[in-house]
Amino acid sequence: MEEDKDFPAKPLRPRCCPCDGGGVSRRSFFEAAGAGALLGLSWSLVRGAEPEVAMPPARKPLVVKPIFTYGTYAHRHQSSWRPWGGVETQAQATEEIARINGELERLTLAADFPVTMLPLTAAKAPADVAGAKDMADADAVLVYASSGPLNQAIDAALAAKKHVIVFVRHKSGPLYLWYEIISPRYLRRHSDRLAVQGVDFEDVVVDSRDELLWRLRALCGLKNALGARILAVGGPGGWAHGEAPKLAKDRWGLDIQTVTYEDLRKLIQEARADQAAVALAKKRADDYLKAEGVKLETKREFVDNCFLLDQVFRSLMQKAEARAITVNACMGTIMPVSETTACLTLTTLNDDGYMAFCESDFVVIPAGILLDGITGHPTFLHNPCYPHGGQITLAHCTGPRKMNGKSLDPVRIVTHYESDYGAAPKVEMPKGQRLTSILADFEAKKWHGLSSEIIEAPFYPICRTQIEVQYKMDDAALAAKMHGFHWMTVYGDYRRELAYALRRTPIAWEDLG
Repeated sequence: MEEDKDFPAKPLRPRCCPCDGGGVSRRSFFEAAGAGALLGLSWSLVRGAEPEVAMPPARKPLVVKPIFTYGTYAHRHQSSWRPWGGVETQAQATEEIARINGELERLTLAADFPVTMLPLTAAKAPADVAGAKDMADADAVLVYASSGPLNQAIDAALAAKKHVIVFVRHKSGPLYLWYEIISPRYLRRHSDRLAVQGVDFEDVVVDSRDELLWRLRALCGLKNALGARILAVGGPGGWAHGEAPKLAKDRWGLDIQTVTYEDLRKLIQEARADQAAVALAKKRADDYLKAEGVKLETKREFVDNCFLLDQVFRSLMQKAEARAITVNACMGTIMPVSETTACLTLTTLNDDGYMAFCESDFVVIPAGILLDGITGHPTFLHNPCYPHGGQITLAHCTGPRKMNGKSLDPVRIVTHYESDYGAAPKVEMPKGQRLTSILADFEAKKWHGLSSEIIEAPFYPICRTQIEVQYKMDDAALAAKMHGFHWMTVYGDYRRELAYALRRTPIAWEDLG
């Protein structure tokens, strides 16, 4: 392969690996990662002992600490001796503790996101709250507020910088006192407006397990987005906005690690010299092309090269303990390095549970990471066109096939549109599918959310994976809200979760309906 003039080879650096002089130790690798760039990479270092198809680590579970606050009351003649509610004796409290534990077990089983429940603490007095030492291990505190030391439970959670959700009963069990007074007594503190910080009206749930689940789902997404590590091939960027990587770090604490094209070229060359890796890539390409719903309409060698690039990217992410990767200058620079396009590669990575984004656009990549954390499903980074007649065209030359997290949509493997080169998927996304799109702004101050429905999957002379969607708002109003450029889209309606998660970040949210 000819040398790329834009990325000339540098002199070989001294290396410390005793095996073949071509790698760095794991410790040195992570020291380099901490500096913002992965340096001194070699195929022998990143691929491991045997060729394999690396799979992504699971999302981190949301750790929840449940606390039941209650009181017991004794009859006093000619006196108001008990508050509202159906828990007034220790026997009733014991029965309620068993009910809560059963509900927590069922809630955990019903969750479509990873969640770990710590043991329930029953708090009859403030000292019982102080005794819940495992609160330090939690991400969120779920307070079952019958009566008793609710204030102390919430205050302790907020002091420990934990998210708080308060559950009160109306009809799901014995009625709770705080069903009556959570707003005037605690949230508003005897005033007409919210008077506490860190918890508000949307953090109160009455009876509903589903209402608990979507809030916990949102918090799981937020946990997995904050501080996420992502590899940026060719370095981080932002569509027409050079400050985007800095804003992504400031707002989300992203750990962005650069893989240079010089190092990528070397990795690919070494992988091509690895007969086992090449054989594995060709076998995977065979299996992919033989599968139901796949039609090849480009050169087979492009597909083989995409699967070899896929293996290089997987190995890099596995070594760096990352679930995400993005490719800068993917509309040209990567082609002479990989001898294909990255389009199909990003698709296969997304479909296996990684986060793989083109264009290194850190204006919108944080939105994709948050959506992944919430849904566990692939997201579609794409270009929007101009809204008109209640519809808009969305398109890109890469797109996941497993957008519902379960089954693969049909696909035609064609060329990347602008270059008419390589292998790119034209994913046939189904009509009638509901979508949530995030319209991320350049300044990382306010995101807009749009709900829409697929009405067609055409094949215009534009980026290959393309859909027409319809929405229910005024065209001019939508056009005025289209800040930034790229959108991030996911199957399903997750606007509630997004609003709930973003409330805990510096980014505002507006639901466009």
